[in-house]
Amino acid sequence: MPDTSPQKEGYLGGHMLIAMPTLLDPRFQRTVIYVCAHSPDGAMGIIVNRIFGSVTFRELLGQLGIASPDTMDRQVHFGGPVESGRGFVLHSTDRLQEDSLKVDDGIALTGTLDILRSIAHGKGPASALFALGYAGWDAGQLDNEIQDNGWLSMPANYDLLFDSDLDDKWERALALLGVDPLMLSEQAGHA
Repeated sequence: MPDTSPQKEGYLGGHMLIAMPTLLDPRFQRTVIYVCAHSPDGAMGIIVNRIFGSVTFRELLGQLGIASPDTMDRQVHFGGPVESGRGFVLHSTDRLQEDSLKVDDGIALTGTLDILRSIAHGKGPASALFALGYAGWDAGQLDNEIQDNGWLSMPANYDLLFDSDLDDKWERALALLGVDPLMLSEQAGHA
């Protein structure tokens, strides 16, 4: 995993990436990714508009031995193809853990069981998204993909990020940029 030190000027930590139609990798087609870390060493993000199979949050808590009096079940997201057995909670900064990575003023990333226990008992952050796996890029790889017309980027939109309606999140992200998905070409450099 790349350097997760505080974000630097000119990098995309705290931004959202929106896959362009030219991005043909099926793991990333029509995805929206929140970039948690981006540095000269590489980048790391969480896909925020895909579900991880049929696993529910309640089932996952049960597998981890965490009792949950919480009656509301949550979605488990497919965070990306890297380390798909590792869990991450992308959340608001109102409840930080000792190991939380504060990405920006309102959003943090935590990968410990303690935050899952807090959420299960109703003492977690106001907004939270649980994901298995993450999207990762080696040094310069994300920059090259952006230059090759693979991604659009925009500052993170908190409401869109934590919205549980995933079916049209990609289209809504494009709309926030003023882009009509029907006007996008699947060939780079063509309108």
